[in-house]
Amino acid sequence: MERARLIATLKVSLAVVAWGASFIATKVALRDVSPTTVVWLRFAIGVIILGGAVVARRQLAPVTVREGGYFALLGFIGITFHQWLQSNGLVTAQATTTAWIVASGPVFMALLGWLTLREKLGRVQVAGIALAALGVLLVVSKGNLNTLAAGNFGAPGDFLILVSAPNWALFSALSRRGLRRYPAALMMFYVMTAGWLLTSVLFFAGPGLAEVSRITPAGWLGIGFLGIFCSGLAYIFWYDALQIIPASQLGVFLYVEPLVAVAVAAVVLGEPITVAALLGGATILFGVWLVNRVGEFDTAT
Repeated sequence: MERARLIATLKVSLAVVAWGASFIATKVALRDVSPTTVVWLRFAIGVIILGGAVVARRQLAPVTVREGGYFALLGFIGITFHQWLQSNGLVTAQATTTAWIVASGPVFMALLGWLTLREKLGRVQVAGIALAALGVLLVVSKGNLNTLAAGNFGAPGDFLILVSAPNWALFSALSRRGLRRYPAALMMFYVMTAGWLLTSVLFFAGPGLAEVSRITPAGWLGIGFLGIFCSGLAYIFWYDALQIIPASQLGVFLYVEPLVAVAVAAVVLGEPITVAALLGGATILFGVWLVNRVGEFDTAT
């Protein structure tokens, strides 16, 4: 059992590191091609990796038309629209800013539960939500809250990234029903496939295959990392670990994700590590910790 837990810990650690570095890999790939092309290629690779895992584990099973529609809805929300928001946002948003904003996702999950399911929010959770909101404002304003009063909400992409956080919360909430009925890897395969097919409409109506020839070796390295590790192996590792480690304990690892992004962005992209970003990020994480003291965590990448 100890060996199984050690392997699970290693797997979840690798998954979190991959997701933390995903924002930097996306920025690198966006130097060569449009956001739509990056997303399309990333999830084409991810579908192959997840599909191979599902077949190897003999989990593949047919779905009804109704379930197919359900997976298509999840694919649109969690893959097509979510990745459109993040990839387009990263054109102008910094990778570090993006990682800190995305880390606020569990706060939006708590708010969604309160609004739609009438789940109660205690005083500690309300305080956590307020702190996380303050942290986001500190991050996007780079510590100068006066710019927000003047109507300037950071870079144009920061707003798209902020919208992606509640969008992922919606995706996570809608996914709960399916996760009770299907193995997690199989469900993610169906959802990712549906999302990739929907993204294909945008891809072929827009840049198409002609843009692929413009990708440099560095761009392919970024896309390959996103597809193989972030959209393929990371999900497999995360859900494998979830079978060994309780979700409440597993979620703690997600606190490492933005820290990885900060470190990798500084090395690869040369993004500065500022006091304002670290202070805002710490405020976000503390707020999220308060909100999730009685809850569970969900991935948001």
